[in-house]
Amino acid sequence: MNIEVEIIEFKVPYENNKTIFVWGIQPTFTEAFIYESVWKAFSAFGPLYLLKVCPNAAVAEPGFYALIKYFSAAQASQAQRAMEGRGLFQTTPLRVRVSTKKLPSFLSDPSSRRPLSHSRCQDLANHYLGFNGWCTRIITVKDLSSDVDQLGLGAPGPAPAPGPEGSPQERSLRYGCMVELSFPKHQLSCRGVGIAEETFLVSSPEVALLKRGKLQRWARDKAVVQAFEKVLLLTLGNGKVVVEVRVDRDEVLPEEHLEGLIQVNNVPWSQLNPEEEEEEWDLTVNM
Repeated sequence: MNIEVEIIEFKVPYENNKTIFVWGIQPTFTEAFIYESVWKAFSAFGPLYLLKVCPNAAVAEPGFYALIKYFSAAQASQAQRAMEGRGLFQTTPLRVRVSTKKLPSFLSDPSSRRPLSHSRCQDLANHYLGFNGWCTRIITVKDLSSDVDQLGLGAPGPAPAPGPEGSPQERSLRYGCMVELSFPKHQLSCRGVGIAEETFLVSSPEVALLKRGKLQRWARDKAVVQAFEKVLLLTLGNGKVVVEVRVDRDEVLPEEHLEGLIQVNNVPWSQLNPEEEEEEWDLTVNM
C-alpha cells in the first residue's frame, strides 16, 4: 500500500506547487469583500501563508485576480481541483491554476529560505499538532549589554558620557534568551537561542524598564523561531502527523539536559494505522 508523505517546514514556502492563482473575479466586488470570501473558501483546505488580491492589468478586462500560497502542496492541489470552475461568491465560474512560474535561482538553495515569524510558527504548530501538542520553556534570559545604565538594570559598568543637564541619555541594551521547544506526545525536544538589542534615549527610569521588557520578549520570540527551524512535520495520507527534530552536531548542551533530548523518532507503522499493521508500506516523500 502506498502512503504519500509530505514534509512541512517552519520556513516561508516558495515551491510552485504550493502556489495557486485565481482568475475571473468580477469587478463588481470590493477588494475587501473578495479577500474575505477567498480566504474563507480556500483556508478550508489548510492554513494559508499568503493571500493577495490585485486588480487586473490595464490591458486586461476589468476585474481582479488572487494569489494564494499554502504551506502544503497537497492542500494546494486539493483546493485547485475543488475550486476550479466554481463561482463561489459570483455567478460566473472562477479559473484556478497551480503556479508554473520558474523560481529565481537564489531560491533553489534551501539554506536561503527565511524562517517564519513567531506568530506564524505558533499558528502552523497549532493547526497540525493542536494547542496541547507542543510547549515552550524558558531556560535562561541574560543581560548581554556592553554598557549598563545607572538605573539598576544590570551589573555595574561604565556609563556613557552625560549630555546637557536634563536631556535624555543614549543607552544600549542587549538580551539573550534560550528556550526549549517540546513535543510531549512525540517525546522530542530541541532548543533555540535568540538575541535582541536596541539603542535608545532614556528620559526616565520607566522608559528603560519598558525597553528591557520589550527586548526580553523579543529575544524569547527569536529563540522560539530558531527552535522551530529545527522541526519537520511529516504529514501522512491517512491524516497522521509525525514530528522530527534536527539537532546540530555543534549544539552544546549542559550534561544534565542531554539525556532524552537527542532522539530518533522511531514510529512503528502499527501506530500510524493499527488496522493495517501487517501490510507492506511504500513511502513517497514530497519536498
